[in-house]
Amino acid sequence: MGRRERPTPPGLSLVTLALSLLVCASGMEITVPAVVYALNGSDIRLPCNFNSCYKMDTKQFSMNWTYRGCENCTEETFIQYDKKIINQRLERFQNRIEFTGNPIKNDLAVTIHDVQLTDEGEYHCYVLNPPDRHKGTGKIRLEVLTEVPPERDSTVAVLVGASVGGFLAVVILCLVILKCVRRKKMQNLNSEDQKTEEEVKTDGEGNPEGELKAAIPEVL
Repeated sequence: MGRRERPTPPGLSLVTLALSLLVCASGMEITVPAVVYALNGSDIRLPCNFNSCYKMDTKQFSMNWTYRGCENCTEETFIQYDKKIINQRLERFQNRIEFTGNPIKNDLAVTIHDVQLTDEGEYHCYVLNPPDRHKGTGKIRLEVLTEVPPERDSTVAVLVGASVGGFLAVVILCLVILKCVRRKKMQNLNSEDQKTEEEVKTDGEGNPEGELKAAIPEVL
């Protein structure tokens, strides 16, 4: 006889379906860094990864990269995907931007070659993956540096930490010594008190009655 499979409880199926719908209802998720720093004259990669509950359909999938130089400036599209990658080759970038991602792997990164100071600004990554109705958006702020930031010198911090640690050690040592001295002094005082009590007790027990009477002169 073959093994009889137990039917899945209808309640469990409904829960699984509800969870699946809930995940899909969350829409497109875009992962980008908030700020990217680039050295003037270097190459920099601007990452953009998307996550959708639907498999990518190259015929419906769309993507746009835009640039905005200031708060009130107009966004300019420089790369888009419409069944294939299209580089708009904006004059401001002078063919220095290249698509280096892989949409099949949810990677939509672009690379800016020979970064210029004028490249600073906001870069937006827009993604739409039907039948997902929600468009995902990622915003990156590009900061261009003219020189490499100096490394933080930890010598001062180490010296300060060592000084503070040494000072605390000396204080603790002094407290311990003071406590030991006080304890020794108390022990000596207790010893002296005990010795005095013993001497008084010995004197009282060692003098006979005759000696005590002899010590008192007779009154004539």
